[in-house]
Amino acid sequence: MKTLLSCEFNMDTGCVELRYSDDSMISINCTAVADKVANSRFHQAVDNAY
Repeated sequence: MKTLLSCEFNMDTGCVELRYSDDSMISINCTAVADKVANSRFHQAVDNAY
């Protein structure tokens, strides 16, 4: 089982980087996630208006 060693926000890339004990890393692009959430909310608002 992998253990999470660190979780940091990289201001240069706008990503949250998770590092695990098996030397793997996951990078989450916060800008892309925020854009998707905003786009989803906009479409929900438009759909609910009709």
